[in-house]
Amino acid sequence: MYKKLMLTVLALCFLSSSALAKDVVFAVDATYPPMEMVDANKNIVGFGPEVVMAIGKAAGFTPILKNTAWDGIFAGLAAGKYDAICSSVSITEERKNGMDFTEPYFDVKQGVVVSKEFAFTSLDDLTGKTVASQLGTTGYFAAKKIKGVNAKSYDEIGLAFEDLYNGRVDAVIADDAVASDYALQNEQYAQKLALVHFITPDSPEYLGIAVKKGNNEIRELINDGLRKIKASGEYEAIYAKWFATR
Repeated sequence: MYKKLMLTVLALCFLSSSALAKDVVFAVDATYPPMEMVDANKNIVGFGPEVVMAIGKAAGFTPILKNTAWDGIFAGLAAGKYDAICSSVSITEERKNGMDFTEPYFDVKQGVVVSKEFAFTSLDDLTGKTVASQLGTTGYFAAKKIKGVNAKSYDEIGLAFEDLYNGRVDAVIADDAVASDYALQNEQYAQKLALVHFITPDSPEYLGIAVKKGNNEIRELINDGLRKIKASGEYEAIYAKWFATR
């Protein structure tokens, strides 16, 4: 009897662990260094992808990263093309109407980057100027709120920085980590561009992993892994690797 009971318990444990051992597909717009990007070997890398891989290992699932253009990323989630989005998605009340979010995994401000020749002292200096950002991001929303600014949108943030470098726009607004990467870490751009200001939001801005509305199973699976890597110190180690000076 005891032997049969043990076999039953082992079988249930096996089934339970097998149920968790699944693939979870994450959409990633890999054009947002150092958060999400493609390396020389065409692998999706960055802070977000590394966090996702650690979450998967901790929670017992296999993350599959799918490079997805930003302009259709939310529609794809609603259509079930993937299970989640980990792509520097800020948690906003408007977005909560169409999708659910995990617990936050990153806090963010908006950084303003200009040419070093631009005499910037405050946001008022941008009046009458063209300010670029990626379409549909909180950086673009911030640009549109600045009085007298011509807000210009781009499909990829890299194109906005390229235009700033070449003098076709006057400033770029992006998440602070991304703004810092382009203005301070990019060898070419650092010679000409400067990160001059951080826009502090009215309320704290956090990044979260988005899942389809009502998909509590996937959301809680990801939350479980996120809590575990925070508790173990692995999250802190990944953060230090990518943002030693942040």
